[in-house]
Amino acid sequence: MNLYEEIKNKKAKIVVVGLGYVGLPLSIAFAKRASVIGFDINKNKIENLQKGIDITKEISREEIESAGVIFTDEEKLLREGKFFIIAVPTPVVNGEPDLKFVINATEMLARNLTKGSIVVYESTVYPGITEEICIPLLEIESRLKAGTDFKVAYSPERINPGDTINRLENIKKIVAGIDEETVEIVSKVYEMIIKAGVYRVENIKVAEASKLVENVQRDVNIALMNEISIILNKAQIDTNKVLESARTKWNFLNFTPGLVGGHCIGVDSYYLMFKARELGYDPKIIDEARNINEYMEEYIANNVLDILSSKNKKINEVKIVMFGITFKEDCSDIRNTQVAKIVKRLEERGAIVEVVDQVANSEEVLRDFNIKLHSVESIKDADVLIFSVPHKEFLKLNLEDLGKMYKKDEEKILIDIKGMFNKKEVLENGYIYWRL
Repeated sequence: MNLYEEIKNKKAKIVVVGLGYVGLPLSIAFAKRASVIGFDINKNKIENLQKGIDITKEISREEIESAGVIFTDEEKLLREGKFFIIAVPTPVVNGEPDLKFVINATEMLARNLTKGSIVVYESTVYPGITEEICIPLLEIESRLKAGTDFKVAYSPERINPGDTINRLENIKKIVAGIDEETVEIVSKVYEMIIKAGVYRVENIKVAEASKLVENVQRDVNIALMNEISIILNKAQIDTNKVLESARTKWNFLNFTPGLVGGHCIGVDSYYLMFKARELGYDPKIIDEARNINEYMEEYIANNVLDILSSKNKKINEVKIVMFGITFKEDCSDIRNTQVAKIVKRLEERGAIVEVVDQVANSEEVLRDFNIKLHSVESIKDADVLIFSVPHKEFLKLNLEDLGKMYKKDEEKILIDIKGMFNKKEVLENGYIYWRL
């Protein structure tokens, strides 16, 4: 009986290390078919999950409580596992990959690794990390031999936080391993939960690179739209109308301008660029795309300041309300959100800025950005409303609702970054309006 059969028959346990936007859904999905331990070093997160609470709001209390996952922060319980999935963050610090979470998780797992185990990495890394850093660490710490005593695979996460359609089970899973036997076992295990099926690739470096390319492609295309929006704005041409017209051609790529944040698109380009430079090549398009997307928060803030100046409003006497702090709509994820940078930039110029976001976790926002969240109902006497994230609740607001939030008998300035409102209607109602 191989490890897949043991897992299927609940004679061997799956352990998911890292219970964030990737690890938690994996734990819940596998628990419907297998025995699962969900491990995280964050004690507060574990205590919440044991109570059925997911602070990311991706998984309901009912799903968590009925799944039967053993949630723990006790390292010794790792010894009970045979199939390990590492799904920890791989952030960027000062434009370079920060691998400390992957390295720490690898060393901890290795201390508890037993013969016959399989270790699968889902964390996004540049090509070579799994084989050149992770496997040697596993061997050193465990005193076991990869390929003989344990196996290693790589299956990049493709979860899209906040997406109710493209869920874990509906996204094809890429799988690579150190040998064919590993690929076959890991593929069968994932096929237990992935309805879309598995795509086997020839080696781990191909799988590592494919994940980066998926997101770098989006980063570059969004950067192109952002640059186009800057040009069209300067030419006083409506970007949305141009894009609506361009979409009538069958092969037009449907990207739109906007702020790029989150853990993938705003991060993966740096990983690929780091590897490129390590190989002696200076990537130009990817680098410039990153520069453009990083610049957009400054560009938006400058446009707000320019509008205020044109209306003879002193920035230190202005109240601005930002609607949305997360990096995308209807998702609580605030990692790498560019909205927080706009808030800080405006505050540094002297403006009073209040932020509204019922989707984000208020404790996380306060801890990470020192920003207090306000309710929609509390907003009044504003000079400027900025809609940065099109949450469903914000889309329910009409111009009459907005009108009540401004100072009386003052010009109403509306900054609509993602084009949530009808421009013609807004202008007809006397608003000063700007969008990307």
